[in-house]
Amino acid sequence: MNHRAKFLFRPLFFIVMVAALSAIVMLLWNAVVPGLFGTALPIDYLHALGLLVLSRILFGGFRGHGGWHGHGHGRRHGHWEKWQKWQAMTPEEREKFHAHWHGRGPGHGPEREHGHDPR
Repeated sequence: MNHRAKFLFRPLFFIVMVAALSAIVMLLWNAVVPGLFGTALPIDYLHALGLLVLSRILFGGFRGHGGWHGHGHGRRHGHWEKWQKWQAMTPEEREKFHAHWHGRGPGHGPEREHGHDPR
């Protein structure tokens, strides 16, 4: 696929995906929420689109980026492997790691910058 085709395809793909996701949100909301709460009304397509945009703002991207969680899914950024290493450590290794991590030297934290070390 040449550069011009990619340039035209990506915005079109994005619009189609947002439209499809909005329709899915609308259908799921109307199938689940009114029956669950009894007083909730079904929503139309534009409200579903608004709900999708609001969830994007509050919780981050559709590809695991952004939002309050910062870096997305743990497996994608190596957090899972780090967690597995931590789980495999002995209590002594964990204590040594913890001491090393918190003793990185001045300039890491407001207390240490001003010459006050709470330890």
